[in-house]
Amino acid sequence: MKKKKAPGINDLVNERKALGLNQSDYWERYGVTQSGGSRYETGRPMPRPLAIIMRLHKAGKISDKDLASVQ
Repeated sequence: MKKKKAPGINDLVNERKALGLNQSDYWERYGVTQSGGSRYETGRPMPRPLAIIMRLHKAGKISDKDLASVQ
């Protein structure tokens, strides 16, 4: 039986691909390794703080510059 992906996982992958970014470049700005990002993209639960940061970034409340300054 095929394992179902968690809701929103396809949105995450589609967003990354729409930006033209590979996993390394996309996840690096959030302080996540490529392998960690790959796990989230295949359905592994994402830590709540990361999910919050990603939502804020997507909503425009946190800029790329803000993300870069905390790394």
